[in-house]
Amino acid sequence: MISKYREIFELAKPHLDIRSNEIHTKIAYSFAEQLLKTEAGNEDVVLPAILLHDVGWKCIPPEQHLLAFGPGENDMTINRIHEIEGARMAREILESLNYYPKLTDEIVEIILGHDSRLNPLSLNDAIVKDSDKLWRFSETALDLDPKRFRVDPLDHIKWLGNQIPLWFHTETAKTLAWKEHSNRLLSFGLKAK
Repeated sequence: MISKYREIFELAKPHLDIRSNEIHTKIAYSFAEQLLKTEAGNEDVVLPAILLHDVGWKCIPPEQHLLAFGPGENDMTINRIHEIEGARMAREILESLNYYPKLTDEIVEIILGHDSRLNPLSLNDAIVKDSDKLWRFSETALDLDPKRFRVDPLDHIKWLGNQIPLWFHTETAKTLAWKEHSNRLLSFGLKAK
């Protein structure tokens, strides 16, 4: 991780100690780096945004977390609070580092709707949204999520495959999602269709 982003991550870390957010953030960051290799986004917006996008969960009581995300019905009011609080906290962190003011505004705007906004505001927003969702296809997420959602792992993998056409905005992310999905199916001895 480049030092200017490591500084941001170090300030975010105390807020990422719930919901497996630290590992989620690291894996989403890795996906963001991959997407930036082929998508023409601005890393000075995308990488800080992905590092800070979930700091707002720290403001939500842990017993309410599973009401706000995962398969099935979600309480978007709770989810929205994490976006609003996360945007506020991200601004505080970035301003404490004297991060580029114009870019800070864009980063905060992306975080403010990274889950609730269906259509991305920009390519940078699309890359952040896609990186956040790609985490769910990682081996780590597919070890954690079925346990926390109390669902069958294979059913969860199949459900994720159905979400690919609905969730992703960039072609690179769709390709990565299908690749990760195939890898997870292979772990069950199955091949993707």
